[in-house]
Amino acid sequence: MKYSLRRLFRAQWRDATVLFQESRGALFLFVTLVFGGAVLFSIFYKDPDTGASITFLEALYGTFALLFFQDSLPYPHSGFLQIFYFIIPILGLVVVAEGVIRFGSALTNKAERGQKWQVAMASTYSGHVIICGIGKVGYRVALELIKNNREIIAIESNPEGRFVEKVKALGIPVILADARRSENLIKAGVKKADAVITCTDDDLANLDIALDTREINPNAKIVMRMFDPDLAHRVERGFGIHTAFSVSALAAPTFAAASMRFNVRTSFYVGDELMNISEFIVQPGGSINGLTIEQVERQIDLSVVSLIDGDQKIFHPAPEQTLNPNSKLLVMGSLESLHKLDQLNRK
Repeated sequence: MKYSLRRLFRAQWRDATVLFQESRGALFLFVTLVFGGAVLFSIFYKDPDTGASITFLEALYGTFALLFFQDSLPYPHSGFLQIFYFIIPILGLVVVAEGVIRFGSALTNKAERGQKWQVAMASTYSGHVIICGIGKVGYRVALELIKNNREIIAIESNPEGRFVEKVKALGIPVILADARRSENLIKAGVKKADAVITCTDDDLANLDIALDTREINPNAKIVMRMFDPDLAHRVERGFGIHTAFSVSALAAPTFAAASMRFNVRTSFYVGDELMNISEFIVQPGGSINGLTIEQVERQIDLSVVSLIDGDQKIFHPAPEQTLNPNSKLLVMGSLESLHKLDQLNRK
């Protein structure tokens, strides 16, 4: 995921604004020193040879040159200006070294800016997805969202997390902070986010993040990772959270269905009904050999998701498509339907 020039420009502008706020004291001293010195020189300075005065622009240039130890103006005869002639370079060295150079370096060196640059990038996002918690689950979620061309901002409390650098390498801004604090959600652009996914290992932390999100952006889609299925169900019903997935609830049906020897790839609940995605190979002597997709779906009460017949791979095959020996079917149905299909495929 590469940043567009427009996004980089907006982030650069925001970062420069923040830097200016942080360095305004040193920058103010620098400007005061340059213009203050120019005013004094334009009023009191006389050319040592001719006694002529100088213009304000000449004084401005002379003062700026003195800041960098350049004497564009001849050494004055006035004792007051002689002292000032030596003070300006010393003050300039301090101000430039501590403020101006650091400002310029930080503006161009984004690695040095670290988190502040990440926040600057995050401020340019809108309609994005915020992932809270970059562990195994969070990282895999990020990969899936990238496949679907979604823009992502991540929040992770552990700077030494295993997947932090991997996520950054994907071009995703990572804000190293506690997502339970609403100000950190705001830094990640939750007010403009389309969705927030909580993937931490703490149910209460996930709930806290979800409720803060709901308060700040009531229109955001919220997806929660939860370990307690009862709590997940109560949260989904009682707090208006769109979706609350229990890890154990996701894993349990897959384990159970896999033990049924139906080559189940994954399982999930639709309401109270356990649905399964399973793979079958049409046996030459089976009863489903020669049937159409429509006949199989009607007789067994399942849906055919895809069909592989030789080199041909068809998603959502037409109802009149005929099943040939050794074709591979990917079907979705209940365990009862899969059992019936398995029996017919063996006969």
